[in-house]
Amino acid sequence: MEFIKKIFSSITATLKFFSENFKGLLFVLILVLIFAPDGEKELEKPNLQKIVLSGPIMDVSEVLNKLQKAKKDKNIKGVLFEVNSPGGAVAPSIEISNAIKELKKQKPVIVYASGTIASGSYYASIWANQIIANPGSMVGSIGVILEGADVSGLMSKIGIKTQTIQAGKYKKVGTPDRAWKPYEIAELNKVIQDTYDMFCEDVAKARKLELKKRDSWANAHIFTSRQAKKVKLIDEVATISVAKKELEKLSGVKKPIWAKEDKFEKLLKKLTASASVVLYTYFPPITLK
Repeated sequence: MEFIKKIFSSITATLKFFSENFKGLLFVLILVLIFAPDGEKELEKPNLQKIVLSGPIMDVSEVLNKLQKAKKDKNIKGVLFEVNSPGGAVAPSIEISNAIKELKKQKPVIVYASGTIASGSYYASIWANQIIANPGSMVGSIGVILEGADVSGLMSKIGIKTQTIQAGKYKKVGTPDRAWKPYEIAELNKVIQDTYDMFCEDVAKARKLELKKRDSWANAHIFTSRQAKKVKLIDEVATISVAKKELEKLSGVKKPIWAKEDKFEKLLKKLTASASVVLYTYFPPITLK
């Protein structure tokens, strides 16, 4: 009888311990699941890395940071830069372009277009060793655009007027409270045309294309992957497995080990995505098209 009491007291003590320390034990378990290696390969240092550029190009600090780390990491022998972006702001697109150009001096970079590679995202990709596009990708749109609204009619209806004190003839260029004047359009066009010339010149240099024939491959043309290959904007039409094999070959690694996304960062992204779904379901955003 005493023996049975001892057994039950041990079980009761164990259950009490788990009950009182459940949250702490759960936290430790989560940490173990996040940071524990998946297997033997996890213990080996990765020699290839995939970096993703997706969505509109605005803040590119995270992408630039990853490119810089890959450049400094002696274990990384090659980078696969996966792109699915409609483009975006000029300056950040050029920042990525130059970062890839510098990275390429030390190790091979293959760009893989998994969806759209257009405008700024194409600019960002031009200095890679190769650009490989998925058969269903959209490529090109080499052009520059500046958009603005004329809301003077609406302002007149609701009785709003603007007041301005300015120094400099062109200080109100691009403001939406009135139609742009011819000299203002000329001023904006001067900036747009120079940016477009720079874009085309860089593409021609990087892709070894004839600048005088830019109307055939630039001029904001949108191409399918097959069409883009014909005008030499990309090197190959294939899937990601081909892009990976090509990088493995160029980097000369005998046993490819791909760097995995940080587990904690991946968990945070999943939680953020789940929260976004909930917010979108109950508070749908206003969308401008």
